[in-house]
Amino acid sequence: MVVATVTPVGPYCTLSELIGLRLAARDLDLGRQRKVFSHLVGPHQSKFRGRGIEFEEVRTYQAGDDIRSIDWRVTARTGKPHTRLFREERERPVLLLVDQGLSMFFGSRTCCKSVTAAHAAALLAWAAVQHGDRVGGLVFAGSEHGQVRPRRSSGNVLHLLNQITAFNQRLNGRLAPEVPGIDHALEELRRITRPGSNIFLISDFHGLSEAALKHLHHLQQHNDIAAIRVYDPLEEELPPPGHYAITDGEQRLTLNTADAALRRGYRQHFQEKSATLEKIMTGLSIPLLPLSTQAAPPKYFQELLGGRR
Repeated sequence: MVVATVTPVGPYCTLSELIGLRLAARDLDLGRQRKVFSHLVGPHQSKFRGRGIEFEEVRTYQAGDDIRSIDWRVTARTGKPHTRLFREERERPVLLLVDQGLSMFFGSRTCCKSVTAAHAAALLAWAAVQHGDRVGGLVFAGSEHGQVRPRRSSGNVLHLLNQITAFNQRLNGRLAPEVPGIDHALEELRRITRPGSNIFLISDFHGLSEAALKHLHHLQQHNDIAAIRVYDPLEEELPPPGHYAITDGEQRLTLNTADAALRRGYRQHFQEKSATLEKIMTGLSIPLLPLSTQAAPPKYFQELLGGRR
């Protein structure tokens, strides 16, 4: 399958763009996730759990049954050994945590981080519903969030994409500085997440606090999690030496990038932040995937999760 490689453009996304990614998601196979992401957690054992199991019934113990499944209460009550039977869930909920906070409203080349995050979320949502999974999520900015409960329908994906677009188009340079919202968002995610879910965190992970790490640790105990870190090339490296006009939407300043010490310090700061985040995620056995705003999300995920080569 030939996948469109158009990179998102501009400071905002539109609902039609996100709907249009449905075709590009057709060849993404979330069933390959465990195999592909397992090498990203370093020496720590991957804790991808696959699909969950649900209790089905209790029946009389039969030769060959796992003794760990014996229901001791029923056994004591009836005087005969009984076994609890489980069945594999036909699907597992896919939950997307999508950051549309002020720190995401930044871009230097093609689009803002918030737009790249929106496109990534749309691709994963379409791939999940086409895979037969229930899809939901939580979109957040600061202390505000929009929540979509998991359902197995294209209409529910559209509801989620509407939430993403609404939060995205509210971003502007006149917004007041906000308290980092990922702490609150992860707390809310814990509240709505059912054990055995497949969670994708899409953010720049700005302001990740101790409280957020506690929420991540709790979520990781009972779910599969993958973290997609969205970044802009200008966060990683200053542009070639020269004078550059920069703006926050209201004020304009000139940035001089000729100082070699400034350039080294800037690059080192980004590398240290990246190493710290990678260490945190590796310690939690959470795969960390870097996604640049210069990347074309359809091509990026096709290389990771493409079902047909």
